[in-house]
Amino acid sequence: MRERSAAQPLTYSRKWNMTEGNMTNLSPAAFWILTALAGQRRHGYEILKETTEASDGRVALKVTTLYAALDRLEREGLIRADGQEIVGGRARRYFVLSDSGRVALAAEVAALEQQAAAARQRLADGGSGFVAGAVPV
Repeated sequence: MRERSAAQPLTYSRKWNMTEGNMTNLSPAAFWILTALAGQRRHGYEILKETTEASDGRVALKVTTLYAALDRLEREGLIRADGQEIVGGRARRYFVLSDSGRVALAAEVAALEQQAAAARQRLADGGSGFVAGAVPV
């Protein structure tokens, strides 16, 4: 497996989903899309910008990934379409987080926090010199 430098953004072009034990239930793309919509109603381009900004540039969703994920999330009831407008001759379709989406995102955050706490504890127990907030090289 090729290593990625901390400066390279992650890109998601397919679903990655682990559902056993304490693993997370949302794909990374779904997580960042729901995160972008947690604050307000947005259209596709705004979601792309917000996911990159919220992840400090570590995530760069591809347009095809975004729209495939939006369709899937809407079918699953985690988001819903919330109007459309024409700007500069192009249609902007808006989306909002549904109540189910808010619950799913909160559960995902709780699972990720539990996983991070377990990893921090194991690292601290191992005496490896783990420093909270440090980015491994």
